[in-house]
Amino acid sequence: MTARAAARAVVIGAPASGSGKTTVATGLMAALRRRGTAVAPFKVGPDYIDPGYHALATGLPGRNLDPVLVGADRVAPLARHGAAGAEIAVVEGVMGLFDGRLADGAGSTAQVAGLLGAPVVLVVDCRGQSRSLAALLHGFRSFDPACRVAGVVLNRVGSERHADVLRAAAGEVGLPVLGALPRRDALAVPSRHLGLVTAAEHGPAATAAVDAMAELVAAHVDLDAVAALATPLPPGPAWNPAAEVAGTDPAPDPAADGRDGPGGPDRPVVAVAGGAAFTFGYAEHAELLAAAGADVAVVDPLRDTALPPGTAALVLPGGFPEEHAADLGANAPLRSAVRALAASGAPVHAECARLLYLCADLDGAPMCGVLPARAAMTPRLTLGYREAVALTGSALFGAGERVTGHEFHRCAVEPRSGDPAWGWRGDPPEGWVAGGVHASFLHTHPAGHPSAISGLVGAARRIRK
Repeated sequence: MTARAAARAVVIGAPASGSGKTTVATGLMAALRRRGTAVAPFKVGPDYIDPGYHALATGLPGRNLDPVLVGADRVAPLARHGAAGAEIAVVEGVMGLFDGRLADGAGSTAQVAGLLGAPVVLVVDCRGQSRSLAALLHGFRSFDPACRVAGVVLNRVGSERHADVLRAAAGEVGLPVLGALPRRDALAVPSRHLGLVTAAEHGPAATAAVDAMAELVAAHVDLDAVAALATPLPPGPAWNPAAEVAGTDPAPDPAADGRDGPGGPDRPVVAVAGGAAFTFGYAEHAELLAAAGADVAVVDPLRDTALPPGTAALVLPGGFPEEHAADLGANAPLRSAVRALAASGAPVHAECARLLYLCADLDGAPMCGVLPARAAMTPRLTLGYREAVALTGSALFGAGERVTGHEFHRCAVEPRSGDPAWGWRGDPPEGWVAGGVHASFLHTHPAGHPSAISGLVGAARRIRK
């Protein structure tokens, strides 16, 4: 059998946030898909929101590539895994091209492009400039020889004459212009305190926004030229969730005699919260849970009044529960079920803002009451990577274990912790470990810590038995 050719990849970067990366990347994904190209979508960094729009554009799960959270050695394998069966991978960057972790730039779009061996198409907001574009492009092209800026898309161009001047400026530094997008205020997607409104919450309007991006890019960007720039992903094995959890505690037994059927003691049901209030999560999370021996079932705390039958563990990744506090509070049956599950000692893992759902209340609305804390929104944004150490052992992380995680919230809980989950330099201890509960504002990427997934499934299996 002839091996399938590796997917090709192209990275969409920019000099700064707000330049139009999401419009161009999402529109490019959707426009290529419309003409029959299988597109695999990726986002650099820990952002959860853009991948939701990428999924609408491509019909495939949006995935993240973050060398800070998973390690640089996993980036290419994760890309090969996510791009399996696709012809081209379109990778949307984060912030400015060389922006990443503040101290060293790790996790930047440029670093990920280098790890993938992929060219960068630079999206430039051209308002208020003409020939100065040449200096900007020259600087970005020459700053890091390991990062190959191969073309530019001019965004928010004022007129045809403006476009001509900009094309001439790009020509002075030998960089091809792949497209010129006019100013279109109608493409603005609703935003809130942490960025865009998620695709799941935006509903049909999200689909309309993606369609508009596709039409704009198809009309003003040379799709063939962009596709021609893409280069094959580097050779090597794809990331494999089964291999990642193999040898960790506990290893699933695929040959178990009938006991590994749905809901059986060797395949515990792990409920993962979803729906409009809880949209944040990594695609690899469910894949690792299944590989570790769990049956994954989605529960929507806005709609479902009970946990899935046989639930032996609950995973609560991030989301915007504060935007749905009244409706979450009104679902008393599910809140009671979550409280009972936690009281039974079953593993309950909450990250980011899903910590709020476990509190006694959120801005006055009743929550699950699993944690002896009250939660409230604040005007202060807490954002950044954290080098953390586990202060209390749990099913997921052993005491003293070190991780790199990320915080991204405008929430506060009082008190801040009981038996704390994490500690890091510059802040007091944070989070809770109590019984089977592990809850914290810090989130980690499951692909970076597969043993945590195995630990959770193992604890669920013991509870189930």
